[in-house]
Amino acid sequence: MSKTLGLIGSGMIGSALARLAIAAGLDVVLSNSRGPETLSELVAELGEHARAAGPAEAAQAGDLVVATIPLKAYDRLPAAALAGKTVIDTMNYYPGRDGDIAELDTGTLTSSALVQRHLAGSHVVKAFNNIDFHRLFTLARPSGAPDRSALPVAGDDRTAKAQVTQLLDTLGYDTVDIGTLADSWRTQPGTPMYVQPYFTAQKPEGLSPEEAYRWFLETPGVPVPTGRVKELIGTAVRGPAGGSLTALAGD
Repeated sequence: MSKTLGLIGSGMIGSALARLAIAAGLDVVLSNSRGPETLSELVAELGEHARAAGPAEAAQAGDLVVATIPLKAYDRLPAAALAGKTVIDTMNYYPGRDGDIAELDTGTLTSSALVQRHLAGSHVVKAFNNIDFHRLFTLARPSGAPDRSALPVAGDDRTAKAQVTQLLDTLGYDTVDIGTLADSWRTQPGTPMYVQPYFTAQKPEGLSPEEAYRWFLETPGVPVPTGRVKELIGTAVRGPAGGSLTALAGD
């Protein structure tokens, strides 16, 4: 099993993955676009198995590397440092944040295929993109637990997918292989497998933004086993690419 997880991007998903990795006994090397010094508080919280670095150093240090940045910045991923690496792509296309990307709007490429084109020397695997950061952390369970959830993975390289499957198992999740990067649209925003299966609660009306966020954090998630993931993946119909970030906050 990989001993060090490199993180390019240390926002909500990246921080949740770092916490899960540390709890599972892995080392983590975190990075962001603002510099290692901005991660000192998170590193202190995570403890001696975590350190901060620049993106290229995190890429080189990781046995597996997670790219978890806004999709609009995908072309800033350090391709040379990531050459030969398995790169886990958590990114989704949100036009309101990322701007319009013609190849995604026309369906010519999936977002992960776009990332793979940039990282031509790496093996990109899509994972962790269809669950919100809080449920990602709170729904993790040991192997064999009756309420263990599954997450979908997609990729073109079988060995890379096996590595990511092993990582997910270590972090607390079963996996469902949904095919190649060309198939990864099946978990994009707007599909049945995106966010809602793990968080079925409906936000009460009339909450202030602060109350809504507190409700979002306090409301438990719903375990989604392997069979349910397969069922929902099978019902996906490809529509327009892109989604809204509000779905991640229960709206």
